[in-house]
Amino acid sequence: MQHNPFGARSSMSWSGGTAAIFRLSALERQRLCRLDRLPYSIRVLLENAVRAAAGSGDAATALALAGWNPRAPARDMDFYPARVLLQDFTGVPCVVDLAAVRAAVAERGGEPRSVQPVVPVDLVIDHSVQVDAFGSASAFAFNVEREYARNGERYALLRWAQEAFDGVRVVPPGTGIVHQVNLEYLAAVVTVRDAGAGPVAFPDTLVGTDSHTTMINGAGVLGWGVGGIEAEAVMLGQPYGMTVPQVVGVRLEGELPPGATATDLVLTVTELLRRHGVVEKFVEFFGPGVGRLPLPDRATIANMAPEYGATVGFFPVDERTLEYLRFTGRSPEQVDLVERYCKEQGLFREAGDPEPEFTSTLALDLGDIEPVLAGPRRPEDRLRLGEVAPDFRRSFPAAAATMDASGPGAAVVAPRTGHGAVAIAAITSCTNTSNPGVMIAAGLVARRAVARGLRVPAWVKTSLAPGSRVVTEYLRAADLLRPLEEIGFAVVGYGCTTCIGNSGPLTPAATRAARQEGAVLAAVLSGNRNFPGRINALVQANYLASPPLVVAYALAGTVDLDLNIDPLGTDRDGRPVYLRDLWPDAAEVEEVLRGSLHPEMFRRQYGRVFEGDERWRALPVPSGDLYAWDPDSTYVRRPPFCTAPAWAGQPFAGARALVFLGDSVTTDEISPAGSIAGDGDAGRHLAARGVVPADFNQYGTRRGNHEVMVRGTFANVRLRNRLVPGTEGGYTLLLPEGRRMTVFEAQQEYARRGTPLMVIAGRDYGKGSSRDWAAKGPLLLGIRAVLAESFERIHRSNLIGMGILPLEFGAGESAQTHGLSGHETFDLHWAGDLAPRKAVDVLCVDGSGTEKRLRVTARLDTPAEVECLVAGGILPATLARLTEAGGTGARRPVGSA
Repeated sequence: MQHNPFGARSSMSWSGGTAAIFRLSALERQRLCRLDRLPYSIRVLLENAVRAAAGSGDAATALALAGWNPRAPARDMDFYPARVLLQDFTGVPCVVDLAAVRAAVAERGGEPRSVQPVVPVDLVIDHSVQVDAFGSASAFAFNVEREYARNGERYALLRWAQEAFDGVRVVPPGTGIVHQVNLEYLAAVVTVRDAGAGPVAFPDTLVGTDSHTTMINGAGVLGWGVGGIEAEAVMLGQPYGMTVPQVVGVRLEGELPPGATATDLVLTVTELLRRHGVVEKFVEFFGPGVGRLPLPDRATIANMAPEYGATVGFFPVDERTLEYLRFTGRSPEQVDLVERYCKEQGLFREAGDPEPEFTSTLALDLGDIEPVLAGPRRPEDRLRLGEVAPDFRRSFPAAAATMDASGPGAAVVAPRTGHGAVAIAAITSCTNTSNPGVMIAAGLVARRAVARGLRVPAWVKTSLAPGSRVVTEYLRAADLLRPLEEIGFAVVGYGCTTCIGNSGPLTPAATRAARQEGAVLAAVLSGNRNFPGRINALVQANYLASPPLVVAYALAGTVDLDLNIDPLGTDRDGRPVYLRDLWPDAAEVEEVLRGSLHPEMFRRQYGRVFEGDERWRALPVPSGDLYAWDPDSTYVRRPPFCTAPAWAGQPFAGARALVFLGDSVTTDEISPAGSIAGDGDAGRHLAARGVVPADFNQYGTRRGNHEVMVRGTFANVRLRNRLVPGTEGGYTLLLPEGRRMTVFEAQQEYARRGTPLMVIAGRDYGKGSSRDWAAKGPLLLGIRAVLAESFERIHRSNLIGMGILPLEFGAGESAQTHGLSGHETFDLHWAGDLAPRKAVDVLCVDGSGTEKRLRVTARLDTPAEVECLVAGGILPATLARLTEAGGTGARRPVGSA
């Protein structure tokens, strides 16, 4: 039954046809809202809620959004994304989970095909290619061959999913990075869908299982990263539960000065917003400077919303959006639909429009932006070029004490004094490879370097991993691919590569310097994350930089210099060559861009995007509605997550801290994504099953095997557990004995004893990737609760989705203020049933019997989160719903499914 509670249903025509729309102006006519005061991102949510009300008759969320108050207390709401976006690291576990739910439904006498995505799902395979070969034209073919050899079983699973589930499309390997493919091709901005009652037009919205899904916010599309377990619920027709967001407005003024790039801008924005505090808030950009930013620059800023902590970094649709849609080969009809719909709905930003009201506002003058890096450990740690070398020495004082004063090149001349040598220089990641301006700038720097006779030192591992094949095409058309290749930046693959930790082995010289001489090596990459242990286990200092600066540091071979005043090297005649000698001006970049990049390139590269190459088409495709689990597989195993733990949502006593962690612990540290060490628990498990170390692959590709992943949880080589001070890696103490062992070994002993387990942590627990295994792994380790000072948004949701209780210290309180050592036992109690923001009492008893009593808060923010936790997680709740109701029982907004 369809309703029309606001009289909002109407119709609209454009050059491609006619469709129903739900006019927001209807609420304005009834004096329920003033659209011009609402942030544009809230207007998109409002349309979603009005359309949902037309399907269900429940107008409460729509009324709350229509009356949005910048500083009102949080209110629960449901959001119905129009589609789901996956990448393969997170997508494979989603498929495995859905296959497991199907198997469980069948075992309970249900119909397996009732388990179906009810919204469109796109999965882009982009995270599995590793940089084994580099520096030559043959590197790409070699790396792709190795990728298929390592991942054939996983890819066959995805081929099965494409056939077994309705509405699932898979973009094969070697095509591009998920967010760039989304920006250049998948995103419609405005979509039209017919769900049986005629076509309906509405904004393109999505959730994705990668934090950087927010990149599409640069095109006016509302979407953000969620955990895989949340994405599974959305796929199966459930709304995404959230609170009505606060919106921080960032007013942009001026324009970028010569020499500054979008990368420099986003690193500045990241520092600014981390300092302000925008976790679990929307960020929306406004002001005259917005109109001066081309859409690729906006996408760069939106991409790094997870790094500055926001749910989204939103830019409204405007003329720049339409330009980009034409530029990337979208049809005239689609561009006309976007323009007409957004103007009809008050979703189109034009100069002179009233500025919306925001929860708070910040201002940034684009004219103040200058070339910067971020590092050596966090994206928000911005450094001017002259600050890099002294900050490196401050960050690694032991290295600074022994550093050779001779300058660049020390790593190979004398490995003992090779601190600061650049071991990895990678042009990688959707953040920057989606931006033609910075890619062309990198090519121009390379061209001038080649002309002067500069070469990259032998110890530097160079790589170019474009986010789409269009990048290679326009670089070749501009004759910039050749000079990049000449200095080592040959194409190694179309995927995330180094940014996700798939950097592969270092050069022999760099490996020797790190392992034998203890050199603190550096990586410089055009990525979005530089957390410890992420890029490469042998590299301790990681810096984010624009692609042209990546080329510059590769040429220099060290971060122990000031690019403003120190030469990168000497030319054929022995003359010093400086960065200023190689750097192109904005006019030159623009001229090359106009002459080399055309819409036909996008149409050609995306014309048959789902077909894949011969290797993809030749993969065996399992058949049937039920996946045939192979008991001998070391990649894909049937997971245990459909069964709720008996302790779900219950108080417990006598718990021990499995790990005791500090501030800013990332999901990389909880669940590594890099290589699998042969001497670790996961490596020993694989070896015992006949897998040789050369075929261990990496944790990301093993996410379909829970037995590997549980052994990798809290096994990051850079993890610092306060129970074992002075130690890095996956170690802890078995209590009360105080015996040191690996985290997995300790958990096994605690399980034999029947001891409940907890995690204690500091601020911003769970920063980084939207990694569901950072919650699944702890669940399999028997962790019942995490007590932290604060949580990153996605990870908190993932914990709840796996039935783990997130607990938060009171304001100004921490483990330190309460004098906790981590050696205590912990009893958790609460009065009555769990409820949103429930007070929880914690009794802490140390070895001497001394008691401390804490009152903390259960970070269950909505009734839906409480329900999910008590059910033992999303999958048990979903299975119960499917088997009890005989189907999804989902109600979607009109036209969206």
